[in-house]
Amino acid sequence: MKEGFNENLPEKHLNIFSPKKSETLKPVFIFIHGGSWDSGKKELYSFFGKRLARKEMVAVIIDYPLSPEYIISDMTTATAQSVKWVKENIDNYGGDPNQIYVSGHSAGGHLAALLSTKDEYFEALDIKNPIKGAILIDAAGLDMYTFLKKKNYPAGTSYLKTFTNDSVIWKEHSPIYYIDENDPPLLIMMGGNTLPGILSSTKRFLEEYKEIVPDPNYHLQEGKKHAPMILQFFNSNNKTYDWIEAFIKNNNN
Repeated sequence: MKEGFNENLPEKHLNIFSPKKSETLKPVFIFIHGGSWDSGKKELYSFFGKRLARKEMVAVIIDYPLSPEYIISDMTTATAQSVKWVKENIDNYGGDPNQIYVSGHSAGGHLAALLSTKDEYFEALDIKNPIKGAILIDAAGLDMYTFLKKKNYPAGTSYLKTFTNDSVIWKEHSPIYYIDENDPPLLIMMGGNTLPGILSSTKRFLEEYKEIVPDPNYHLQEGKKHAPMILQFFNSNNKTYDWIEAFIKNNNN
C-alpha cells in the first residue's frame, strides 16, 4: 500500500452468488450497498445476488468500513481492495476476471462511480483498474464538493463525519471531477422523485459526462423515490434487469 492510505482497515468479508450450473465464466457484478456512508450491510442484499445469479451473472455483495469510525478515503480503499480480491479470485467461483462490473445504490453508487473514474486507489494497490463498466443506481455524492459547500454544515456534523471538514477532500472524492475518455462505460439510473441532492448532483454529473459521451446510457425512472430505486430489484422481472443485461452484453461485444 502506498503512502497516504490507511493500512489499518478492519477485515471485511463478501458474499458470492454464482449460477448453479455453468460451463463458461460469467460476467461479474459487484454490488456496494448504500446507507449514507454510516450504515448498511451486505446481508440485506442477498436477494439481489440471488436474482443476478439466476440471470447468469456471478454477483459479489461487499461490505466496507463505515462512518464515524472511518472516513471516505478508508471506504474507497477498502472497496478497491475488495475489487482487487475479486479480480484475483473470482474465476474460482465461475466469474470472468476480465468482465468485472461495479454497481451501487446511494452511497454505494458514489463509491462505484469514484472507483470507475479515479484510478488512484487501484494504483495504490499496484494493479490496473479492472472495472469494465459501472451501474449507478440513484447514486449519491457525485458532486459532494458542491453539495457540502451549499449545505455549510457545522464542523464535525452530518456528512462531514465521513468527508471531514476539509473541502479539498470533498473535491478529491467527487467523481464529477475525474470524468475523462479513459473511464469505463456507465449505466446511470435515477429516480424522478429522489432526494434533491441526488437530483442536482446527477444533473451536473450528466452535463460533464455528456462532454465525453454525448448520448449516455441514462434512465430516469419517473415518480421513483430513493429507497424504491433499490427495492425494485426484488422483482426479477423488473425492467432494470433488462437494462443491466443489455449494458453488459453490449459492452462485451
